[in-house]
Amino acid sequence: MSRIFGELSVETFLARYWQKRPLLVRGAFDRDFPSFDEHDLAGLACESFAESRLVQGQFPKNNWQLEHGPFEESRFSELPESGWTLLVQDVEKHYPPLRAFMSHFDFLPSWRLDDLMISFAATGGSAGPHVDQYDVFLVQASGSKRWQISESFSPERLADCPLDVLKTFSPEQAWDVHAGDMLYLPPNIAHHGVALDDGMTWSVGLRAPAAADLFSAMAEHVARLPGGGPRYTDPPLSASIRSGELDSRSARRAIDMLRDVLEDEAGFTTFMAQQLSHFGVAQEPVNPGPDLSPPELRNRIQQGQTLVTNPWTRMTWIESDSMAKLFAVGMCVRCSIELAVNLCNLDRPEVDPKFISAADHEALCKLVNAGHLVFSDA
Repeated sequence: MSRIFGELSVETFLARYWQKRPLLVRGAFDRDFPSFDEHDLAGLACESFAESRLVQGQFPKNNWQLEHGPFEESRFSELPESGWTLLVQDVEKHYPPLRAFMSHFDFLPSWRLDDLMISFAATGGSAGPHVDQYDVFLVQASGSKRWQISESFSPERLADCPLDVLKTFSPEQAWDVHAGDMLYLPPNIAHHGVALDDGMTWSVGLRAPAAADLFSAMAEHVARLPGGGPRYTDPPLSASIRSGELDSRSARRAIDMLRDVLEDEAGFTTFMAQQLSHFGVAQEPVNPGPDLSPPELRNRIQQGQTLVTNPWTRMTWIESDSMAKLFAVGMCVRCSIELAVNLCNLDRPEVDPKFISAADHEALCKLVNAGHLVFSDA
């Protein structure tokens, strides 16, 4: 179990702070940082497959400028000594050794974890005062930063601005954080970070689909059902209707039809698991080599070759008839619960041979041939 909260237990954090109020933890990561510095980050920002941004400006001047990568190496030598921030998304997917860092948050459902965004800010660098609609852990990896937050604020955004920043911001609390410190912020807390000197911040964001995302995906799911799912039927009618009126009984009938779809617990749980495994995935895995048969896969595993999950594959599973329905970026396979848990393990997302039964080889083969599992020596 993670000890990033110091003397505070995970149970206490979840009960008192999770999605309720901010928490600053001093020295949460004093000895736990993998090797990754600003030069590695800049190199990644030069690659076309990485999502990167360069932000310049200050608050309250609101002279914000935004550039999207990939960048030429020469761009960084052109930057001033202060007042800019480089941000790169999904760093743990591009640099798999950083996936171990995410295991510090394994007390949360793994399907809720989104990505590790790493930013490097020169002195005075900032992304402006803004609000996130999801939980976030802000870990200071190097240097120092001043965080200011406010729980009561005007939601009005700055007009004609390339960034989603607040027009006004008045801090209610402020902290200076240093290497190893961590600030947890629940959703809808306005926050503004300014680098006190050159430094890096590692941000672990939590996935939080909006109701609109789920309703839109649910509509597509129902449309694939035979006949497009259930169809509206009239309530008992009488001859004394008023032409053109949609009465309350008819509206209630439609509501009940939609509720029946949502209250199909088994169907909705399957839909939800499939959707969450696919939601927000920036790149879909592909098979790097020819398809394997189950005997070929078994031979390679017996020879000591190691299977690991593709960094871009997002998995979640549900229990069904004492087995697991495992979803990988929307794809579904049946396997043992032990294998499903092992593949979703943030600390060691590997296929452990002791978990592999004959019944699981077919599932593994499908995942390998779809690119969701790869051999680590490939």
